[in-house]
Amino acid sequence: MASVVDEYDERSPLLHSTEPRFFVETQQEHKSRWWSIRVMYLTMFLSSVGFSIVVTSIWPYLQKIDPSADTSFLGWVIASYSLGQMVASPLFGLWSNHRPRREPLMVSISILVAASCLYAYVQVPASHNKYYMVVARALVGFGSGNVAVVRSYVAGATSLSERTSAMANISAFQALGFILGPAFQAAFTLIGEVGVTFAAIALQVNMYTAPSLLGAFLGIVNIILIFAIFREHRVDDHGKHIGSINYASESMSSVNESEEPVDQIAVVSSNILFFIILFIFAIFETISTPLTMDMYAWTRTQAVFYNGIILAAIGVESVIVFLTVKIISKKTGERILLLGGLVTVWVGFFIMLPWGDQYPSIQWAEIQNTTEHNSTFLVSSSSTSGNHTAEPTGCPATQSWCFYTPIVHLAQYITSDILIGLGYPVCSVMCYTLYSKVIGPKPQGVYMGWLTAAGSAARTLGPVFVSEIYTHLGPRWTFGLICGIVASSVVHLVTVYKRLVAFSVRYGRIQQ
Repeated sequence: MASVVDEYDERSPLLHSTEPRFFVETQQEHKSRWWSIRVMYLTMFLSSVGFSIVVTSIWPYLQKIDPSADTSFLGWVIASYSLGQMVASPLFGLWSNHRPRREPLMVSISILVAASCLYAYVQVPASHNKYYMVVARALVGFGSGNVAVVRSYVAGATSLSERTSAMANISAFQALGFILGPAFQAAFTLIGEVGVTFAAIALQVNMYTAPSLLGAFLGIVNIILIFAIFREHRVDDHGKHIGSINYASESMSSVNESEEPVDQIAVVSSNILFFIILFIFAIFETISTPLTMDMYAWTRTQAVFYNGIILAAIGVESVIVFLTVKIISKKTGERILLLGGLVTVWVGFFIMLPWGDQYPSIQWAEIQNTTEHNSTFLVSSSSTSGNHTAEPTGCPATQSWCFYTPIVHLAQYITSDILIGLGYPVCSVMCYTLYSKVIGPKPQGVYMGWLTAAGSAARTLGPVFVSEIYTHLGPRWTFGLICGIVASSVVHLVTVYKRLVAFSVRYGRIQQ
């Protein structure tokens, strides 16, 4: 018997189905499938880094290259990334349904690499620099449209019992990217705003451009790994290999499993919930740097450095949450965790509402020539004392709410960050997991493309919304409206709660 056992290699059957003499997959297939899934984890991580590595420095970089840009335009710069991703996600998802996924992955990452390099050159033109930044960020977003391909592949390459854990892992790697991105950006502040200039190629490497160049390098590494390791795999809810949907040799069993319709109400509801989740998080990302500069009179460098540390800490918290929800969801289910995550996010934004009688410092530089210094409403910014050439800090006088809105205390800001860092990852991974289970054995490329597009639309509208509301009405209206939006999402989830069940559970193939 020992000799027989020794003959078992990676081609030997590893997992068995409930049917006699039927093997689900061999050890070789199992190993290849999971290595391919791990490459998708890394792809998600690198895509996340490509976005987050510049997010805390976009505002000061924009101010530096084009002083005509204001916080309203900042919303459009940040939204352009999501707009590009919104357009690309369904296209790449459709592509991945009919062709090997390696093709859309390679094309999208190549676009991301080129766009990251373009971002490093937006300071070179003599004028209209802010518009070049919009184009660069839109192309980075277009290249990040592969998120739909990544999630559809992992959803199709895992059984129902594996999927929550796999989706949590994807989200954990995404969060890890958000950790290291701001952390890298904080470290790059040591280079300074001047940095080093390579005249031969007209490239200035400083605290703003170095992160995007690192993102381009990581994209090249990603391309190499996809070539070397990634392979196509697809299994049904039981873990049985059914062949890739991309090929004509797909087995008839997968066709039979797809005869029942997907619950479209559950699909649409999941997209709505995901839109709201990404919408409020996009607002949180966008507002952090200008809010802290206005409330605490931080300089550009301080805002990038401190927010980089804060976002990195939130990322660490999120990774812990992702690892924890994989265990908790087995006992409670995904729906109750999604509900709890939304409530936690609501509490986080409610705490951010301004209160008290302490008001922000005002930037005198913008109004000192037109306003009397003895105004009872104005508090001089420390940046204007002594050296008038110093960088102006504080709340700009052009934002009228600065004169009558109390500050958001630092303790409020930190507490809110902690709660949002707890609630958002729970909402994100549970929404993705429920969505993939609702679709079931259907080809998920286009479905995941639409979900990613919904998230991208949220990331497009969120920054524009918050920039306009924050600039003209201030933090009280901004966070009050967000609380109302989150509350409406809680009501919506309760309404469709019973419909958000797995495809196989709905049609009685698997007991929940």
